[in-house]
Amino acid sequence: MYNPDMDIKIQGLKNKILNYTAVTVPSSKSHTIRALLIGAFAEGESRLINPLDSADARSCIEACRNFGAKIKTGTKTADGLPLWTVRGNAGRFPEVIETIDVGNSGTTLYLAAGFAALSGTKIYFTGDGQIQRRPAKALLDALSDLGAEVEITGSNGCPPFSIKGPLNGGSTSIECPTSQYLSSLLLCTPLAETSSESAIEVPLLMEQPYVEMTLRWLDSQNIRYTNNSFKSFSVPGGQKFKAFESIIPGDFSSAAFPLCAAAITGSSLALAGLDVTDSQGDKAVLDYLRTMGCSIEVEAPENGTPGLITVTGPEKLRSAEIDLNNTPDALPAMAVAACFAEGTTRLYNVPQARLKETDRISVMRRELSKLGAEIEELEDGLVITGGKKLKGCTVDGHDDHRVVMSLAVAALAADGETTITGAEAVDITYPGFFKMLEEIS
Repeated sequence: MYNPDMDIKIQGLKNKILNYTAVTVPSSKSHTIRALLIGAFAEGESRLINPLDSADARSCIEACRNFGAKIKTGTKTADGLPLWTVRGNAGRFPEVIETIDVGNSGTTLYLAAGFAALSGTKIYFTGDGQIQRRPAKALLDALSDLGAEVEITGSNGCPPFSIKGPLNGGSTSIECPTSQYLSSLLLCTPLAETSSESAIEVPLLMEQPYVEMTLRWLDSQNIRYTNNSFKSFSVPGGQKFKAFESIIPGDFSSAAFPLCAAAITGSSLALAGLDVTDSQGDKAVLDYLRTMGCSIEVEAPENGTPGLITVTGPEKLRSAEIDLNNTPDALPAMAVAACFAEGTTRLYNVPQARLKETDRISVMRRELSKLGAEIEELEDGLVITGGKKLKGCTVDGHDDHRVVMSLAVAALAADGETTITGAEAVDITYPGFFKMLEEIS
């Protein structure tokens, strides 16, 4: 049984994962945080149905409360689904704003930084040790171009930093190795006090589907903007967010781990709550696994509820060439799948994976190698020769939730017992992960 104060020990399975009726994956972190921040700056009370309750989401809640939003959690809808209500500040900040500590949440850091640039009060941002290694200078420079006052006190352009508005519009150019830089600008610039336009040039954009998610939220708010094929944007200021109700869909980023668990063990597993029409980029994991020989069945939705997605792993996975530029969070899980595929798999075009909670390219090469995998590290990815029998040992989760979960999946198909240190990191996005793993194995 998982204990967050202890390392986790996982015994390799002698048999396949049991066919399981349905695993319900957590709700989307990306949608939950966008919904919280939009609700925090809206007029009136918004309702978030089935949001993700995790450490990252709680960090965002505290940031929104610092911005003056009133947030109530712990209630349920008439159907029994979790319900959070957010009474927005309507663009009016408190006179005194405490330092915003985003914990481990990079999404909160970047998106909330943009909103802080709307305030006439200096707002300080910090976070844990990993956050203080996350680069922020490109975003902060862009906010400065648009009128904000910025001071960086961390090293190498990383937090801690402070921001003071207001935004005045104007023009900026920003390279986005993480989509969150651009999403931050797109969310805050419509709320600039003046009606002047913000012109944003984007010479480099990775993870485009997450920007598409942000644009869908702006569309739902009837926010005006011009998108020039994701190469540039213009956004008029003087706009407002309005209260809304939204059902938060399941998280494809979290779903990658049970999906890959079924794939590497040649088992069948059904997942509930995932909407294949949603804008989440990591739904591409379904296509990646199809390419590697898995059978994927998607049931039609019923009464507005997404149907089950069932994955069945083949007797032997096939190797593949997979471009992960749009889906960097999928790298740890797909690296594990590649270890059990016949032939050589190349995961490429994902240099931004080095800028996450850890350098996930280096970390996954190091830890899977301890288990016996044959891996070559590239500047922008990994080359993995599958078919090597993995053997349980002690591996380091590096306090990175996706690294911990991927190593746990690998342990299911390894010989003997694997011990994973830093297992408590799963609470960042998937608090029930180890309970789920026990239920299906």
